[in-house]
Amino acid sequence: MLQPIDKHLVRERFCRTLKSYGNHAVVQKAMALELTEMICQAEPSQAFERLLEVGAGSGALMAALLNHCTVNSYYANDLVEESEPCLRHLLNPSAVREFHFLAGDIEQLDHLPSELDLVASNATLQWLHHLERFFGEMANHLKPNGILAFSTFSTANMQEIAALTGVALHYHTLDELERLAGKKFELIASREEQRQLTFSSPEAVLRHIRHTGVNGLHRQLWTKSRYQHFITEYQQRFSCEQGVRLTYHPVYCCMKKRAR
Repeated sequence: MLQPIDKHLVRERFCRTLKSYGNHAVVQKAMALELTEMICQAEPSQAFERLLEVGAGSGALMAALLNHCTVNSYYANDLVEESEPCLRHLLNPSAVREFHFLAGDIEQLDHLPSELDLVASNATLQWLHHLERFFGEMANHLKPNGILAFSTFSTANMQEIAALTGVALHYHTLDELERLAGKKFELIASREEQRQLTFSSPEAVLRHIRHTGVNGLHRQLWTKSRYQHFITEYQQRFSCEQGVRLTYHPVYCCMKKRAR
């Protein structure tokens, strides 16, 4: 069953995991590095006058970008306003001259910066309701030939959890993402991969999910019997040599705003 996104719950879960996210979100950290490399290949000068990051969170992408690029004005958006201190802590005066934090749902914000050179987003777009509208809005705020670069997750993401609970986000294929953005952007580069993490037990998988906040789909009360059934089924169906597995399915896109 595809689960409608409750943005209030998403905010609540990610707010709760701000301190633990950086240590447990190993895939999302790796995605930030991959996306930064893609951005640097698209813009060899690695210099941006005005940059907007959507879903900045605890700062994995910001840290990677500021380690490789110089930015005059860095605009960071996140649904969780408590993210701001985490991001300010990462600021490197030699890499960014001014910083602005935009708290709130990117799909609801009325006043976004204009004349942007780059819009970047890591592991966030799967939480949006209207992707095609979002791509159009970002194009409106980018300069001609400005870059949109994002990573998100695709259809095999956390397939083990979906198989056992029957609940999943509505993930898009890479082709669908390229098509949705294609009205406003020309593709520079894209790729996808599957990464499997291994854990000692199903209980460890649940702890990992809890520490990263990626369980912001719905409020679910686990009875003792339901919990035990989940643990038993996970062990039986998704075991491997090291314990049990959990699949992530990242996709990466780097695009240039169409001239017309």
